[in-house]
Amino acid sequence: MKTKKIILYIFMYLPLAAVFIALPFLPDTIPAHYNFHGEITRWGSKYESLIFPVFTIFFGFFMLGVARYCAKKEEDGKNNENICLITGIGCLILFNALTGYSLYTDFTKIENLSLAAVDINQITCGILGLLMMIIGNIMPKARLNSILGVRTTWSMKNEWTWKKSQRFGGILFMVAGVFIFAVSCLTKGMTCFLWVMGILAVVTIISVYYTYYIYKKSLN
Repeated sequence: MKTKKIILYIFMYLPLAAVFIALPFLPDTIPAHYNFHGEITRWGSKYESLIFPVFTIFFGFFMLGVARYCAKKEEDGKNNENICLITGIGCLILFNALTGYSLYTDFTKIENLSLAAVDINQITCGILGLLMMIIGNIMPKARLNSILGVRTTWSMKNEWTWKKSQRFGGILFMVAGVFIFAVSCLTKGMTCFLWVMGILAVVTIISVYYTYYIYKKSLN
């Protein structure tokens, strides 16, 4: 557990360190906002590049707080705390990748992301796919709680419906993660983004319906 916290701290502060190192070499004005089509809509000061790394640190402390809360609520073992830390690390890896891509666009002053050599949708969706595979693998280990896992009114009725829901949700997450990673390799741009949003929507609908189904089955 201590090792995971150290890794989480590293990914919390790495973006800020990278931006501080890059700051003296950045242009005075950088792309500050892109629209839905990847076209730049606003230029800003290079110091705005510090905003996202600061947000990353706040998010890291938030996940540490959630992990600590789960540890206090869990009577036997530290499964939920472990899941929180792993999820936090995965999200922070994604944020680190976004920071790196942001620095890339800042240095090159790209005005249209569709012309960039590296596609941001492929990067984020690829990492998301891997993260879902990891979460799906550990989800069945989550104990009944009000923060983690496939949580609906039906899945939280009792231990049996909870365990069944998490086991099914874990398998679904892993399968979806494989599909999302494949999509990130085969498509790019808005096509990649829309495919992934569609997969996530299907996963959500199926997961919620299954919790209802398993709850009804428990009544028989």
